[in-house]
Amino acid sequence: MTHTKHRLRLLSCNILAGASVRRYRQYVTRSINAVLPGRSKLDNLDQLAELLPQFDVIGLQEADAGSLRSGFLNQTRYLAETSGMPFWSHQPNRPVAQLSHTANGLICRFEPRTVIDYPLPSRIPGRGALLAHFGDDAHGLAVMVAHLSLSAQARAKQLGFIAEVLQDYPHAVLMGDLNTDAHSREMRHLFERCDLQPPVHPVLTFPSWKPKRALDHILVSPGIKIEKVWTLPQAFSDHLALAAEIQLPTPSVKSPQ
Repeated sequence: MTHTKHRLRLLSCNILAGASVRRYRQYVTRSINAVLPGRSKLDNLDQLAELLPQFDVIGLQEADAGSLRSGFLNQTRYLAETSGMPFWSHQPNRPVAQLSHTANGLICRFEPRTVIDYPLPSRIPGRGALLAHFGDDAHGLAVMVAHLSLSAQARAKQLGFIAEVLQDYPHAVLMGDLNTDAHSREMRHLFERCDLQPPVHPVLTFPSWKPKRALDHILVSPGIKIEKVWTLPQAFSDHLALAAEIQLPTPSVKSPQ
């Protein structure tokens, strides 16, 4: 990678398969919509797609890989093509008959050299991490997108696995819905076992209508500088989308155009 731009804009977004939730009671009152396709889901995705060209790397969680609830639409591909972003990949994790098929997704402005799917340890299978490597050597950039379990015990195992993988990459980013705040015991163990740094100012992302918890994170290794972190004002799901602008080390890592 020989370009001169050294900043990237990242976005992490749990899209809840395109569903929009504005109150806790809507988890119940709109439960039938969770397993049926609808125009509102597509409209919600279209609104998100309008914003994606502002970013270079987008990590999705709870995207549908193509089942009944999405009208058999691969939502990662749809968002990439609708936004005009040239590269995408996804990691289907938890199929439930043909009703739903949850996936992690990756959408990029530039092509990753490799993309690796990792199943994460869990008593109930279905959690995964998607690792993309940009660059031609060990000094490239590794970006992992993950969606962790609700159980603290499972998250501890999953974060231990993630730490083991990312310790091989000197310039790494972990982003996603980690389902815990940065001060939890399992997150402290992550920071002890790899070079990822705790966020200086955690950003509240859940619930989207009145954020009280910082469950979504963009974490970086020491050689990468986070210049700013913010949430998108639009509520595309029950989580606010988390954005960050990062500065890559020079000259070891340079972002492609």
